[in-house]
Amino acid sequence: MITVIVPVRNEAAGIKGVLLSLLRQDYPADAFEVIVVDGMSDDGTPAIVRRMLNDHRNLRLFDNPKRLSSAARNVGVVNSAGDYLVVVDGHCTIGDRRYLHNLERAFVESGADTLGRPQPLNVDHATAFQKCLARARQSKLGHNPDSAIFSDEAKFVEPQNVAVAYRRRVFDVVGLFDERFDACEDVEFNFRVHQAGMTCYFTPTIGVSYHPRSSLGGLVYQMIRYGRGRSRLAQKHPQSLTLPAVVPAAWLVWLAVAFAVGLFVPYVSTAFCASLVLYLAVVAAVSAALAFRGPPGSAVFLPLIFVGIHVGFGWGMLRETAAFFRRATRLQTRSASE
Repeated sequence: MITVIVPVRNEAAGIKGVLLSLLRQDYPADAFEVIVVDGMSDDGTPAIVRRMLNDHRNLRLFDNPKRLSSAARNVGVVNSAGDYLVVVDGHCTIGDRRYLHNLERAFVESGADTLGRPQPLNVDHATAFQKCLARARQSKLGHNPDSAIFSDEAKFVEPQNVAVAYRRRVFDVVGLFDERFDACEDVEFNFRVHQAGMTCYFTPTIGVSYHPRSSLGGLVYQMIRYGRGRSRLAQKHPQSLTLPAVVPAAWLVWLAVAFAVGLFVPYVSTAFCASLVLYLAVVAAVSAALAFRGPPGSAVFLPLIFVGIHVGFGWGMLRETAAFFRRATRLQTRSASE
């Protein structure tokens, strides 16, 4: 039995298509179930799913009052019957009707505890901005170079950034997703999977296409959430902190400090200007390389996208780190006064 967990919130535009691509799989209907966990959507998403329940006996719907993806995953796990569990978000595209066959086969042939998949950003009728975002995120300047998420090579990898499918025993050993996380909950869970010595097999045969954000504001908001999640991950698991995750936040700190000090110290001002020019030159060079034969507007969109990724992620990490130290200071003050 395979359980597909679909955490959703306000996915009315695409949820029916995602569910039909799963429910019409070339796989016995009595051998898999699709569990939709709705985070109190207010756009009609639950109504769409309810209308499909009568026609698909292996489709189930649960509420997620906490609204967090981590909580949605846990609702799915707790209510699942599958030996294999896979998470599929409500804003992706599954183009292969043998997706579940491929998933089962990968588990059996690899013997792995978890499976990872590529998740390229793609959408039918994509705008020029979305096409540019997809190209940017596949570059080393636009995504964590330690992640295999855009790879097309089948191999064993560390699970942290790619694992999305699990044998049931994984949850018996590791537990559930940490509901203190509203982003990066999958990376935190997979980090515990890695600590437990469990394996992850990465295979393109279970890849899905994710829908890229449609605006710069949406992208920056997404990256702020990712940055906050990474900070929480580092607070819980300090050994998880990597250089690529630190660089955007460190860059913003340097710019702020160097600018302030440079107002009074000329050589620091020179260093500030030189570093900023170098950064912009790198962004421009990578953008120009990607813009070659790219969609219209690439020369404008790509530099903005790279800056949005770096600033959003770095700012989110700094905000959450500052909040952590404020909480720690309050606890120390309270303890000292007692």
